[in-house]
Amino acid sequence: MTNKEKVAYIRGLAQGLEMDENKKEVKVLNAIIDLLDDMALSLSDMEDNVDDMADQIDAVDEDLGSLEEEFYESDADNDIDEGECYYEVTCPNCNETICLSEDIVEDGQMECPNCGETLEFDLDEEDDSCGCGCEDCNCDDD
Repeated sequence: MTNKEKVAYIRGLAQGLEMDENKKEVKVLNAIIDLLDDMALSLSDMEDNVDDMADQIDAVDEDLGSLEEEFYESDADNDIDEGECYYEVTCPNCNETICLSEDIVEDGQMECPNCGETLEFDLDEEDDSCGCGCEDCNCDDD
């Protein structure tokens, strides 16, 4: 039973009592029933609006999901080039390990993304032990 149906039922009960419309108590009771009727209509309108918004949000969520799939799927293919070297560096200040590309290491320094400490790198070109399989590496991938 909806709120509007409940208010209609209460109105019918009050009318069935056949009370004198001129009494103050009956006027108060009728005003309360009218208020309940208005509130039930407003609540019904709000429920309809919420349902409409929920449908719109679901549609936007589906569209966003499709866009994410397209964006991250194509981005995942380009994330790591197979010939590119990556280094794992442990910050001496916060002991967090971060993965850096060769370009960042060649710059010579950077701030730790976790604690802000300046990290300095000295890349010795003779000992390129990045594990990438280069001829100059000392790794086992040769």
